[in-house]
Amino acid sequence: MTSTSTSIYLVLDMENDLVHDEGFNGKAAYGEQVRGRGIIAKTRNAIDKARQAGIPIGFVRVGFSPDYRECPPNSPIFSGARKNGIFKLGTWGTQTHPDLGQREEDFDIVKHRVSPFYATSLEAILRARGIRRIYCSGISTNAVVQATVREGHDRDYEIIVLEDCCCAPSVEEHENAVQGLKRFCTMSSSSDVVFE
Repeated sequence: MTSTSTSIYLVLDMENDLVHDEGFNGKAAYGEQVRGRGIIAKTRNAIDKARQAGIPIGFVRVGFSPDYRECPPNSPIFSGARKNGIFKLGTWGTQTHPDLGQREEDFDIVKHRVSPFYATSLEAILRARGIRRIYCSGISTNAVVQATVREGHDRDYEIIVLEDCCCAPSVEEHENAVQGLKRFCTMSSSSDVVFE
């Protein structure tokens, strides 16, 4: 990768178990919001724009070993993973949605918690590349997007959220999360964003 950009676009948790029509959550509330808001097509549009601008792409995925050794047993958000056999690394469910066009040169950041900064390679990548600005979007607004914005802000990164490429299990949860994040980031959209 030869980009000298000081920006990166992080595509957050856009994996099959969460967003694909055939995925575990794609058949439930997340899937309804993803389809209703046109999240896949809008995210692909944003990825293509970022590539044209020479901005590196990082795909962040949540996943656990087949025996779920990293999965916290008492977590309200992750306890269902083991029970339902989802978020298992090396399976179709933890692969990025195929329509997003992930490439070999893109960064692939695997996480075991909500935050993409916790116990992952993300911070090392950002520092090594001299990144100062993070564009981000993904599922869900009130989990990984919120964690990225708040933690990125406190690490002195400029954060731009592509709001139309995000959703939560309900419209209300998404809107509440967006309102809470506006103090910490800039809100944009896949059509308005200028990657630089």
